[in-house]
Amino acid sequence: MEGVGRHTVTVEPPTPPEVVQAAGGLLVRRSGGELQIALVHRPAQSDWSFPKGKLEEGETYEEAAQREVQEETGLACRLLRFIGHTEYTDRKGRPKVVAYWVMAAEGGTFSVNEEVDELRWLSLPAAGRLLSYERDRELLAVVSAADQVEPLV
Repeated sequence: MEGVGRHTVTVEPPTPPEVVQAAGGLLVRRSGGELQIALVHRPAQSDWSFPKGKLEEGETYEEAAQREVQEETGLACRLLRFIGHTEYTDRKGRPKVVAYWVMAAEGGTFSVNEEVDELRWLSLPAAGRLLSYERDRELLAVVSAADQVEPLV
């Protein structure tokens, strides 16, 4: 058509949000021969979960897992084995990947802090009933299966 000019429109695809990288721990112990696991209550989210948090710059997943567990529980821990990871969208709409290790406490005591107002040691079945997220229950099932093959602590 006469009089109609052609315009070039450049459309760039949206930039994907940055993936939030985090790490945490499934803290286990034996009590009377029964495997127990620690859950933390986070009042800001009103949920029960495993201690976890974002990696700091230059930090490995292993270092972040140990730091975050200690910050949230007050317990210094050693890594026993990598157990798996979860992927989900966080509260801000960003993709998040959390790597988890089974851990054993080596010292320290819990006290209420900025992120966590309660810590409970529970049997695996009781923990499964209390956990707020299906992705955490899936990790719990992996811990349970692993303990059947080779006792964790």
